[in-house]
Amino acid sequence: MKKLPFFILACLLISACVHNQNTKTMKSGDYIGETPPDSIAKIFAPNFISTHLHERDFTITPDGKEYYYTVWGRDYYAIAVTKQVNGEWTEPAIAPFSGNKKYRDLEPFISKDGAHFYFMSTRPPKGKEEKDGWFYQNIWVMDRIENGWSEPYELGEPVNSDAGEYFPSLTNDGTIYFTREDGEGQQSIYRSKMIDGKYQKAERLPEEVNASRMQYNSMIAPDESYIIVCTKLEGNTIGRTDYCISFNLGKNKWTPLINMGSKVNFPNCHALSPSLSADGKYFIFSSNKQSDTDRTKLDLNLLKEQALSPQNGNLDLYWIKSDFIEDIRKDYFANH
Repeated sequence: MKKLPFFILACLLISACVHNQNTKTMKSGDYIGETPPDSIAKIFAPNFISTHLHERDFTITPDGKEYYYTVWGRDYYAIAVTKQVNGEWTEPAIAPFSGNKKYRDLEPFISKDGAHFYFMSTRPPKGKEEKDGWFYQNIWVMDRIENGWSEPYELGEPVNSDAGEYFPSLTNDGTIYFTREDGEGQQSIYRSKMIDGKYQKAERLPEEVNASRMQYNSMIAPDESYIIVCTKLEGNTIGRTDYCISFNLGKNKWTPLINMGSKVNFPNCHALSPSLSADGKYFIFSSNKQSDTDRTKLDLNLLKEQALSPQNGNLDLYWIKSDFIEDIRKDYFANH
């Protein structure tokens, strides 16, 4: 066989590698080309967004073209992003405003109008010295500008306090719901209403929502008709913690928390981050559910493969059609 000159062969190999890389990362279409789920939860964008790392906390711009989520490990928390550009999705990367290992950025939320980006960060507030670890836990904001997002700034009082606030979630009218540490290990859900462009004094939600010493990471429905909370209900648990829902009865009255069931809660797993797609059609949540691989006989190569795949015991993102929430509501009110 006739031999190719070495430099031509090298060029062909490089070209093939580049082609393979481009082919590997090409994703297009709504929801990164994923087939939407129905009534059974599916892992979201496996090996693209949901990987062998920890992924949680999901938010989408109103046009559906930018996805932000949290990636974390032993010594970092950062917000990652993928964008649809000319029809194709960019390879997920740490967002430009995040990624400084001195700080922990997580729990992103984009307002309904797309004008503001909220997230929790351990960055020091203006005028305060830097501290290690989780010393500061405050909600920060960025404003939409022509070429992306403004520099982050701390939301300030009356939402932020010395107690620690996190997991922001907003209604259509700008009311912000969040978790606050009340001291002595207690975590509760609070809200602050937006009136004349200013947040009002934060109020703790009633005991129907704050039913235990630990409820956290809540998501409010855009129309404020319900709230989804991560907690552990005494005598009614599926996982280590579960996604539970309370329906708004008006005049600051809520139904007791209702376990959302086995569609989104899995045995021995943690509930950590509830969210909705921009169009409200899908409930997106995190879980550390593991694959159902047969482990009766161990295989080292299989173990290595599983460790570098989703559903390896780390958190992944899942999605399910959100109409099951209406089924829960109908069932509750039919029996109460």
